[in-house]
Parts: sequence; C-alpha cells; structure tokens
Amino acid sequence: MPDMSASVSLAVTQFATLAKEVDKDKVTPGVLGFIVFAVMAVAVWGLMKSMSKHMGKVDFEEKPEDQTAAPSGDGPQGKASPANG
Repeated sequence: MPDMSASVSLAVTQFATLAKEVDKDKVTPGVLGFIVFAVMAVAVWGLMKSMSKHMGKVDFEEKPEDQTAAPSGDGPQGKASPANG
C-alpha cells in the first residue's frame, strides 16, 4: 500500500504552484468548485427522486373506525365515567 502522505504532499505542491499563477485580486472557484457543485446537485436530485418514490408508497387515507365493535359506555371512546356512583 503506497504512503498516503507522499500522495497528499505531491497534490498540495501541485496546487500550490497553480495558486502562485492566480491573480491575487481575482478569485474564482474553478473546475474543482464546479465539480463539487455538480456532485452535490446530482446527490440532491437522487435523494429527491428516492423520497418521491417512498412518499408514493405511503397511504394517507384515514380509515373510519368501526362503531359496532366499540364497547358501549357513557364517556369518550367507550369508557364509562367514574362519577356514576
């Protein structure tokens, strides 16, 4: 397995030499900025597509409760009130 620090230092020295050629008064994101933005845009698009597919599987309709199966009582939801004596 090659040494990662050697690869990193080589990449940094190459970027440093490119940075010396750049005008100090004009800063642009360049190709790397575009690539990062494009990757993030594709990732968000994929996440939105996946979310849309999963939300399509969700059933939002409420099913009515069956009133004949509920126990009879005076209080709400079929519970008897404690004040009956």
